[in-house]
Amino acid sequence: MTERKIRVLVAKPGLDGHDRGAKVVARALRDAGMEVIYTGLRQTPEMIAEAALQEDVDVVGLSILSGAHMALAPRVLELLKANGQGQVRVFVGGIVPDEDVPRLREMGVSGIYGPGASTEDIIREIRDAIQ
Repeated sequence: MTERKIRVLVAKPGLDGHDRGAKVVARALRDAGMEVIYTGLRQTPEMIAEAALQEDVDVVGLSILSGAHMALAPRVLELLKANGQGQVRVFVGGIVPDEDVPRLREMGVSGIYGPGASTEDIIREIRDAIQ
């Protein structure tokens, strides 16, 4: 019997149009054996939560470079819980000031990664969070 692959939804919430980092991370996760669903640019939190529900994912990765992480990440977490998906782990990548990291973690964000983060670290931390 084979082990079920970790399913990851990678999303770009808000108006940020820069998705190179999200695509690099998505490719690394796929190369590491995870199933990756990339939603594309300019997704609303509602669209992301609905996609997470429809795709039955284990992880949602949010790529946020716009500075709106303190509005977007909590809303996605709230919607996931409302959908009965409180077990889904949320990771945030992008530009997140150090002073916001503790608040995001308190809200339930499992991992936070800035520019230049190691894809190996992201892969390891996702695997650790799901086990």
